[in-house]
Amino acid sequence: MIKTVAELKRGEKGIIKEFADDILPIKLLELGCLPGNEIELVQIAPLKDPIYINVNGSHIAIRRSMAKLIELEIIEDAHLL
Repeated sequence: MIKTVAELKRGEKGIIKEFADDILPIKLLELGCLPGNEIELVQIAPLKDPIYINVNGSHIAIRRSMAKLIELEIIEDAHLL
């Protein structure tokens, strides 16, 4: 199942899919927002922007508009299946 980071629910995880390098700021790439890495949605701000994600142990706040550009392959919890 493919979603964007902006569509995640709190605690949901996914693996970053391919994206064009010029879409994301270099700072996000340096913090680990790279294809193949796992992202978890930690929290959503009260007004829905920004959202807080965990990438490789780093908690990062990103704008919802940027989160819509990052496609994920959702990780299904084995105990839920």
